[in-house]
Amino acid sequence: MANDVLLQMTGICKQFPGVKALDGVSLTLRRGTVHALMGENGAGKSTLMKCLFGIYEKNSGTIELEGKEINFKTSKEALEHGVAMVHQELNQALKRTVMENLWLGRYPLKFANLIDDKKMYKDSVALFEKLGVKVNPYTIMSKMPVSQRQMVEIAKAVSYDAKVIVFDEPTSSLTETEVEHLFRIINMLRDQGCGIIYISHKMEEILRISDDVTIMRDGQWIATEPAAELTMDKIIKLMVGRELTNRFPPKTNEPGEVALEVEGLTAMYSHVKDVSFQLKKGEILGIAGLDGSGRTEVLENIFGIATRKSGTIRLDGKEVSNRRATESIKNGFALLTEERRATGIFGILNIRENTVISSLKKYMKHGVLNDKEMKKDTDWSIQAMRIKTPTQETKIRSLSGGNQQKVILGRWLLTDPEVLLLDEPTRGIDVGAKYEIYQLIIDLANRGKAVIMVSSEMPELLGVCDRILVMSGGRLAGEVDAKSASQEEIMTLAAKYA
Repeated sequence: MANDVLLQMTGICKQFPGVKALDGVSLTLRRGTVHALMGENGAGKSTLMKCLFGIYEKNSGTIELEGKEINFKTSKEALEHGVAMVHQELNQALKRTVMENLWLGRYPLKFANLIDDKKMYKDSVALFEKLGVKVNPYTIMSKMPVSQRQMVEIAKAVSYDAKVIVFDEPTSSLTETEVEHLFRIINMLRDQGCGIIYISHKMEEILRISDDVTIMRDGQWIATEPAAELTMDKIIKLMVGRELTNRFPPKTNEPGEVALEVEGLTAMYSHVKDVSFQLKKGEILGIAGLDGSGRTEVLENIFGIATRKSGTIRLDGKEVSNRRATESIKNGFALLTEERRATGIFGILNIRENTVISSLKKYMKHGVLNDKEMKKDTDWSIQAMRIKTPTQETKIRSLSGGNQQKVILGRWLLTDPEVLLLDEPTRGIDVGAKYEIYQLIIDLANRGKAVIMVSSEMPELLGVCDRILVMSGGRLAGEVDAKSASQEEIMTLAAKYA
């Protein structure tokens, strides 16, 4: 019914230099419903939402909120009119407290325009109690894991009493327990009459939480269907325009002799303690565990971007120090980090610069960089990774999250590493692109490369890896064979020391 329509976006077009990001896209959000927005990376989902939220100015089309036409020029204006957005890539003041981040730009004031810290604390506690979020408002943001920072961002959006809340990949860094918590919050908001737009690549979540689903492809609207009438297969076909019968490529790699030996790895500034394992050439080794179990810290200590207290690392039988990233790269290691925006991309640089930055010495001749060779290798990376971009000169920050991830992966492949450390390599990436990245990982293993892959998605670990190490409370809780292990077995080990 017409009076149920909360938000109506009609014929939205958005052009960037060299690319039409949105081509006549429409979306109808009903009051008190969750409307999922799906599509491959680069389909235009985030761009459409940024046009709504005042980050981008649309070229044409109309947006109506409760029957009145709107055209927000800034995100502040959008928030003031009841439209909030939880972004996929967190943009927070990491050196400030949780409560300062919550009320940034709208601090409660007392006499003489001084900030009322007591009221700010009290309001933060009340908000967290309402949402069931267990976070100390005085905690410095940088001291918390990504998942907790994500929950703070969700709480901030709710604090605006918004009529429309956009969630862009909200669960990409959340544990299963935290996902359940988020769903309780979303259901509470839906019951209060709020309209939720939910962007995710996780189809199981979409089918569970959504009322309606809109699917986009290459900047165009493809279909809007009731979630109850959709299946995973139907969604995939609409998203990628073709059948995708298997989620994982066939495993063709055959592990050989031992490449990497890690013995007694203990971290200086985290709870990782006495971790030992071996990794063979041509093997894909998964690392599972709950959030805060030490998965990421193990990779960071091996690569030298976190300080190691004790332990030895051997590559092909020879001990390597790996005390800093440059030394690790020289020794044949590569690390794809979990947070691409904070520690992966150089946002102000273009795709070519981001692609070659880890192997600049290779292009240096008589103190001058060889542009021809850099262009050639970047072309290879764009083709191999199937990166959607108008040109090599395009700024990486203008690409979708998944395409940014592909650029970083291409960067590391150009260094020709012997050991590839991947931390959540498919985070925020669509099902079609995931398959391509899985195939790339298997191809690397076929070439004799040794791969370690951290992932929060257990089906992914079971579908791609040969063996899986399970971390719990900073310690290695056990090891399972990916061919025969079950998710229940992995979860039992993950809770061992938690």
